[in-house]
Amino acid sequence: MPVAVDQWVEQIRRSDVRALSRAITAIENGEPEAEAILQRIFPYTGQAYLIGVTGAPGTGKSSLVDRLAAHYRRQKQSVGILAVDPTSPFTGGAILGDRIRMQGHASDPGTFIRSMATRGFLGGLARATADAALVLDAAGKQVILIETVGVGQDEVEIARLADCTLVVLVPGLGDDIQNMKAGLMEIGDIFVLNKSDREGADRFEQQLRAMLELAPARDGWRPTVVRTVATEDRGTAELAEAIAHYRAHVEQSGRRRAMKIERWKQRLLDLLQARLLERLVGDHRSAQTLAALAEQVAERKKDPYTAVEEILAQADLR
Repeated sequence: MPVAVDQWVEQIRRSDVRALSRAITAIENGEPEAEAILQRIFPYTGQAYLIGVTGAPGTGKSSLVDRLAAHYRRQKQSVGILAVDPTSPFTGGAILGDRIRMQGHASDPGTFIRSMATRGFLGGLARATADAALVLDAAGKQVILIETVGVGQDEVEIARLADCTLVVLVPGLGDDIQNMKAGLMEIGDIFVLNKSDREGADRFEQQLRAMLELAPARDGWRPTVVRTVATEDRGTAELAEAIAHYRAHVEQSGRRRAMKIERWKQRLLDLLQARLLERLVGDHRSAQTLAALAEQVAERKKDPYTAVEEILAQADLR
């Protein structure tokens, strides 16, 4: 193992801001050192509590994350924030910057904030989000807040990463409860009715609670609803209490280990998929073969199923 990587890992363990930033950048860019760093830090992970925050645009997710971070810092807990933003079509970077969104924490050594671009990855997360969370975990962050991109109602990937998933909703956006997609409703461990000082909040909450009552409890847990006004820091303490209650429920039910095994099973499948794709079409020759086969399929000279079999045969994966 190169000495440079050893030193890098030690700096990460000391929660050195520059080392953390460089490590996450290396992971995002797929640099050679990234995997070596992740391998070395992995034994030091598994202690952080990951809280996912998802919901449609305009629900106030960033403000809510900002208030939650401040709450945990008042409790002397070290906090990491991964804010996943839409990708710029021009630069490939995150459109919104962490310092713009959460300037109040920028100078706090106990809080690390990183904006990550989706780079075309679907599901509300960036491809490197899970690995970035491992870096923050190894750095001793006790709570890691992960805010999804907020592109709509298909952001279910966060439930496969977070220990607790918050679904943020607001009254008055034209999103009647009855019309919400099942996926978004099913991933929530806690539903946050933000901007609850708006007109129609009471009716919205009644509809939400009625729908949640109809859904079967998951492992003995029925999702709770917490009202907040994040811009005024109202309801933050109650939300943190609900998160703590959910965490205690999972621990007491004995489901924590099973949930972690299932999460890592899916993560291993994701890594296998990425490695296999890289092996199949990663080099120049494979890319040329893929392009040639795509042309034949497009011209109906070959069916796509035969083309796939040829790719697998060439890689000796049949």
